[in-house]
Amino acid sequence: MQFDKIIEVPFGVRAEVQRPIPEFYAMVGEEGIRKMVDEHYELLKVSETKHLFPIEDDQAFAAAKKHAADFFIQFLGGPKYFQQSRGAPQMVGRHAPFKITQNARVVWLEKWQEVLKQSDADPKAVASFWNYLNSFSTWMVNTPQ
Repeated sequence: MQFDKIIEVPFGVRAEVQRPIPEFYAMVGEEGIRKMVDEHYELLKVSETKHLFPIEDDQAFAAAKKHAADFFIQFLGGPKYFQQSRGAPQMVGRHAPFKITQNARVVWLEKWQEVLKQSDADPKAVASFWNYLNSFSTWMVNTPQ
């Protein structure tokens, strides 16, 4: 499966983003997305970037997981849960209050790599989701190293 390379871009540069192929959501489904996000957040909870997440408050941490899963479900073609509960995604603005460095992005992606390696979905579909994560995450970096 091809998702071992994390793209590098200079601070302030946003990579071109391509949507994952629809087959990814068709194969994984809503519950699969929720499971992957849950696993991803549990890995982040013990990572060097744990300070970016509300790990001391179980309810807030569960809500963060739900919001992330709702976003991916909606983005991938599922029900518009995020829109219904949070409004328009506007992810760059939502992440602006957090100091997200290139290193934090790399850690976030490395944890996704761990999760995606466990996926039973077609490797081409998983790779398309990885490519999305890899490029879209460049948009969230808002703080120089």
